[in-house]
Amino acid sequence: MAGALADAGADVSIVARGPHLAAIKKNGMTLRMNGEEQNYKLNASDDPADLGEQDYVIVTLKAHSVPGIVDTFKPLLGKDTAIVPAVNGLPWWYFYGAETGTSLDNTPIETVDPNGAQWHAFGPERAIGCVVYPACTVPEPGVIEHKYGNRFSLGEPDGSTTERLETLSKMLIAGGLKAPRKSRLRDEIWIKLWGNCSFNPVSAITGASLDLIGANEACRDVIRRMMLECKAVGEAVGARFSVDVERRIDGGAEIIGHKPSTRQDVEQGRPMELDALTSTVLELARRLEIKTPTMDAVAALVRMQGSVLGLYDYKPDLEKIIFKR
Repeated sequence: MAGALADAGADVSIVARGPHLAAIKKNGMTLRMNGEEQNYKLNASDDPADLGEQDYVIVTLKAHSVPGIVDTFKPLLGKDTAIVPAVNGLPWWYFYGAETGTSLDNTPIETVDPNGAQWHAFGPERAIGCVVYPACTVPEPGVIEHKYGNRFSLGEPDGSTTERLETLSKMLIAGGLKAPRKSRLRDEIWIKLWGNCSFNPVSAITGASLDLIGANEACRDVIRRMMLECKAVGEAVGARFSVDVERRIDGGAEIIGHKPSTRQDVEQGRPMELDALTSTVLELARRLEIKTPTMDAVAALVRMQGSVLGLYDYKPDLEKIIFKR
């Protein structure tokens, strides 16, 4: 996204840290895509105060790492700054302005935004929704290797078309990406989450790539059951699923050799992104009294895996929310 926006003429700055920041400051940010390599000399810092107020703040951190650092965003936020959480899973703003007819409307999701940290610090009115489709890896600091996909669907929480939404979409498109504006972005969030809540934990546990999971009938059945349970939760809050389960599984299995980000977390010893992908669905299921036995079992196993590996902070309070019986 940074590269596309820079190609479109935007004044882009990157907040990074550690070896990644050092590499970008020394050598620029390198993007490998479509057999080509392009280098971007972008302003980068680990201190947002160096960068000042922005028109857009695109949050590309894993969802679980944001609540604890919300105060560091303050120097970036002006009166009209939009926040674009380009994250997997159910976003913290999801029920802002929602009309699901349930008690969830206009409330934060505890498993992805404990105590409403982002909801209260940022304000959900700043949010522009973003569904991320590209599959990428970081083979070395400062280098991003693109594997698949170039679409970032965008939408206002209330489904309206606004100037800030149109501007961001047009700039991403000018930079060579697909950035459609969606009036029902929540539907796409659930379609993407369908894969993340099933393929990701199964890959994390087994080490298998998406194509291997989809080709194995026993694993495919586990994925199918998880997706059907997830669909029941999504439909209970008004989501429409325009793709059937088998096509969604086939879509994931078409990405040959790719291991999703949660398995990459395991292999690289990084904190595992689990709560946004699985715990959020289970939280909603408990609050809406929907049974999700297969998701419960797989999610429990992958949380234990992460805890044993020291890559996931096992939270007793969260367990009470998602394992309520």
